[in-house]
Amino acid sequence: MDVKTGLFYVFATVLLLAAFRVITTRNPVHAVLFLVLAFFQASMIWMLLEAEFLAITLVLVYVGAVMVLFLFVVMMLDINLDGVRQGFWKNFPLAALVGVVIIVEMSAVLLAGFPNTAAPAAMAGVAHEVSNTKALGMLMYTRYLYPLEVAAAILLVGMIAAIALTLRHRKDVKAIDPADQVRVKWADRLVVVKLNATQAAPSASAAEPTLEEKKA
Repeated sequence: MDVKTGLFYVFATVLLLAAFRVITTRNPVHAVLFLVLAFFQASMIWMLLEAEFLAITLVLVYVGAVMVLFLFVVMMLDINLDGVRQGFWKNFPLAALVGVVIIVEMSAVLLAGFPNTAAPAAMAGVAHEVSNTKALGMLMYTRYLYPLEVAAAILLVGMIAAIALTLRHRKDVKAIDPADQVRVKWADRLVVVKLNATQAAPSASAAEPTLEEKKA
């Protein structure tokens, strides 16, 4: 067994243990951290397969952005763990059945082997020595262009739907419409109101004495 095979078994073992701890740990923060560890191990396996672009993308996108966001959300939420654990044994038979089906399917795939493991032939008009990043880009924007556009449209619809579902107009929040601020005029800012005097003007007899009268 060479070094590459040994590293693969090490990364795969840690990946399986981390994935198992994700679904068995009781603390949601620990579950997210184990999931980050699983992503790192999957990235290392992709590095062994010389897919460095996919490996660094997995680390940057999922570990650096998505998992960090999940971790902050889980830490800020006040999750009642006692209420979550109440329905565990009630749903355990269904979860066990699904788990057994998945194990049987994966065993059938692994036992059958991978007969078509030969390296793919070089694309027409492309040199043999090309990076996997260039080959991936050429495949995505030539052969798989329409599936890529469909996936982008689905992600856009999902993003808009998530924003629309979470948008709520609360009446107890004072908000200002930016469009109204842009269209405002000076006449709308200041209004001069003429008010009547609250006290009557003093009469001539009640006026203050002059300076000569004060001296006298």
